[in-house]
Amino acid sequence: MQRYPRDMTGHGAEPPVANWPGGARIAVQIVLNYEEGGENNILHGDAASEAFLSEIVGAAAWPGQRHWNMESIYEYGARAGFWRLHRMLADLPVTVYGVATALARAPEQVAAMQQAGWEIASHGLKWIEYKDAPEDVERADMLAAIRLHTEVTGSPPRGWYTGRCSVNTVRLAAETGQFAYVADSYADDLPYWMEYGRRDQLIVPYTLDANDMRFATPQGFNAGGQFLDYLKASFDTLYREGGRMLSIGLHCRLIGRPGRAEALRQFIDYAQGHEGVWFATRAQIADHWAATQPHVRFARPSQMDRDAFVAAYGGIFEHSPWIAAEAHALELGPAHDTALGLHNALCRVFRSAGDDARLAVLNAHPDLAGKLAAAKRLTPDSTAEQASAGLDALTDAERAGFQAQNAAYLDRFGFPFIIAVRDHDKAGIMAAFAARLQNDRASELAEACRQVERIALHRLRGLLPR
Repeated sequence: MQRYPRDMTGHGAEPPVANWPGGARIAVQIVLNYEEGGENNILHGDAASEAFLSEIVGAAAWPGQRHWNMESIYEYGARAGFWRLHRMLADLPVTVYGVATALARAPEQVAAMQQAGWEIASHGLKWIEYKDAPEDVERADMLAAIRLHTEVTGSPPRGWYTGRCSVNTVRLAAETGQFAYVADSYADDLPYWMEYGRRDQLIVPYTLDANDMRFATPQGFNAGGQFLDYLKASFDTLYREGGRMLSIGLHCRLIGRPGRAEALRQFIDYAQGHEGVWFATRAQIADHWAATQPHVRFARPSQMDRDAFVAAYGGIFEHSPWIAAEAHALELGPAHDTALGLHNALCRVFRSAGDDARLAVLNAHPDLAGKLAAAKRLTPDSTAEQASAGLDALTDAERAGFQAQNAAYLDRFGFPFIIAVRDHDKAGIMAAFAARLQNDRASELAEACRQVERIALHRLRGLLPR
């Protein structure tokens, strides 16, 4: 038994209908990261200076020393960049990712955020890397961040984003029971749910591409016009698709510089020039999603033990529970918790089986409108399937016709005629009889196997999403 925890399927080919307020085609979500005063600095008890996301090319941490140039760049974000952005965005819903220690050192900025009605989410206690942090240390820092955030702003944060997180971060955030959403994901253009124990945690994904951090990274934006073009292209695609969310990530010390701020202003004008654009905080998006797309729990195949799995899916291939038993031992994960996903796993077992085993599966199928149906001895699935095509209500002449075709087919190929009757009506089934009786045995064996797989998919769609 192998289990793969990553969800590579997500919302699938047809994402849920977002139903944004007012019938909006797109939700635009602006994040302003407030990190200045929370970065690495020996004044903050850190071992070295900050080296990330600044104007200094090739910046490196200075162990045990203050880095005056680096500090002044961060100070620009608090002293000038924030206020430029506040003047530009004060009339829009904005989410602030506030590093708790940075917020504590910025009482005037916090007051301005609150006066503008911005959401202040938590960006952790300090702006540090958690990839190697022990779980208990990260948990303690998270709780300390919540306490300090509450002291500074007057209310606890409803959203969480660590940024430089660990594999434990989202689970730890969920376990607090504190957050309407967690943003430590870049996996989608829409919110989605994750389960942690009894906690259903909403994830509102963030962005690293429509993000001004790329002004300070290799292969990033070199000029404001590049950022503007990228935001417009992102907006246009999501607007055309409809029902999506555009996240935009900003930093006071980066986009707050005059030559970049103009690009942001022009983009806002561009987006506001379209109908059906909902500017929203992440908390507003989370509340809307929770109300309109509540999480629904179900027994997930990838999380079942072997006995429960076989009991649930042992009849998907007619009278062949061994297929489910072998599928349970495959590398299953969230991708197999849908009808299509589990179908693929079951079909892998069926396709890799020997000729005799696959032939036994074919022979386990009943004749259409045959003796077992007349005696009401079909499985519940077969009974429902044959009824869907009206095979439970045949005239005497129709029944005789089906029985004659069954006999001719069995005599020619040595296994019963199999067809996914949910795809056909009575006339279509009789036409398929006539056509397939002309096949050679190898071709018909392959077709019968395809029909068995098709029947399995129909059965799974009655049990699982998609």
